Amino acid sequence: MNKRRKKGEGTLAQRKDGRWEGRVVIGYDEEGLPKTKNVLADTKTECQKLLDQLKEEQALSAGRITQPCSPDMPFGDWLTLWYENYVKPALRPNTQMGYENSIYKHIVPALGKVKLSELDQAKLQQFYTTLKKSGRLREAERFGPGLSDRSVRACHEVIRMALDRAVTERLLRTNPAEACKLPPKRRKEMQVLHRDEIQRFLIQAKEEGFYEMAVLELSTGMRRGEICALQWDDLDLKTGELRICRQVYRADGQFTVSQPKTRTSLRTVILPPVVLSILWERKAQSSSNWIFPSPKDDNVPCSPDAVRKKLKRILEHAECRTVRFHDLRHTFATTALEHGMDVKTLSAIIGHVNSATTLNIYSHVTDQMRIQAAEKIDAGIGGCEARDADLSRLPSQEGNGPAWKPFEPYKGSRRKPGTGCLHQINDHLWEGKYAPRGPDGKRIHKNVYATTKEECEEKLQALIAEENYEHINMEKTC
Repeated sequence: MNKRRKKGEGTLAQRKDGRWEGRVVIGYDEEGLPKTKNVLADTKTECQKLLDQLKEEQALSAGRITQPCSPDMPFGDWLTLWYENYVKPALRPNTQMGYENSIYKHIVPALGKVKLSELDQAKLQQFYTTLKKSGRLREAERFGPGLSDRSVRACHEVIRMALDRAVTERLLRTNPAEACKLPPKRRKEMQVLHRDEIQRFLIQAKEEGFYEMAVLELSTGMRRGEICALQWDDLDLKTGELRICRQVYRADGQFTVSQPKTRTSLRTVILPPVVLSILWERKAQSSSNWIFPSPKDDNVPCSPDAVRKKLKRILEHAECRTVRFHDLRHTFATTALEHGMDVKTLSAIIGHVNSATTLNIYSHVTDQMRIQAAEKIDAGIGGCEARDADLSRLPSQEGNGPAWKPFEPYKGSRRKPGTGCLHQINDHLWEGKYAPRGPDGKRIHKNVYATTKEECEEKLQALIAEENYEHINMEKTC
């Protein structure tokens, strides 16, 4: 008589073709029906072995531990228990992806079966060395066979935190990851736009419908996800107060709007009058709740990826260096420090956790500030009037490129939003069209006519300026 297998052990059966099949339930669908996975082997013993491996993999991925916590448990089991119960509940979806990539693609396959008590510094050091030499799983031909320094350090940080918890739970006496030697921590090089580059960038941004976002970013230093998530309700157009209270980020291929990660990221900044007037004009032409809506749908915010691509295209057209959107944030912070803003105020504006973070990131700016301070101290001690700081010892702010010259923006074949459209009716007549939205949200079509393209363009822009002026005055009155 065959012995009945216990619940959860799965089933073994011999197929008609002579092979053995093992099957185990891995979950249930929405209707309550079981979902199963199977393994095949030529012998019953081999099939049982494969079935046990399948059950172990499913237990790890589901966060279940197959034995009580002890120093002899596999490190992979402890790592899964630690992640699922102590770390994952507090993480955002995109942060979870980073943890799970380190744990299930790199750490568990290499160290998962090692007993917790047998995991020593030598094994960990060998693991990091292997990752650095041949740990890349994708696009090895493009980036090389080894993982980047940052990815190796990420794996180490996960291991270190998991083992710290094991020490707290008295499963280990000491943490073997503490004394491991790691690749150096290299900060990505910061790039700051020079004054002439900023001028060209803003001229081109105005041509391509990116001007308001560019000016706002260079005036506040917001993160890309924060500026994409701004709504008109966050801005007080009378006082200039702008509340930063949400961000857009990608998770599982989808864009999500949520609160920023840290408390200090929830902040209010005061916009300069010039920036406020620019946003007044944008508000007059907008029918969306979002300050920067998606071009495809006014009901959703602009995608951070779309902003990145547009920034790259504008920089190319403006003949500027290719920089990240985050480097516009660096440009704002650098300019603010160079013009006398104190570090604590800057830290509050850009949403850093503390002033030490700001000082660490923007330490390069203090070279100029130290020279200016030395000149003032010298003047004070010497009893003479303060002289202008000798900045000739510093690299030129303009860079090594050519001197500033008038810049003509690159004009594409398509007109940017909000500028109307032109077309030729016949050999002697041009028509300009503009369709602003009325108070009820419906578009009101208006036309101008002229005998030449240039004259028609002037009339059209005058019409748009008049409509915008009336709309702004109506908004202010309300």
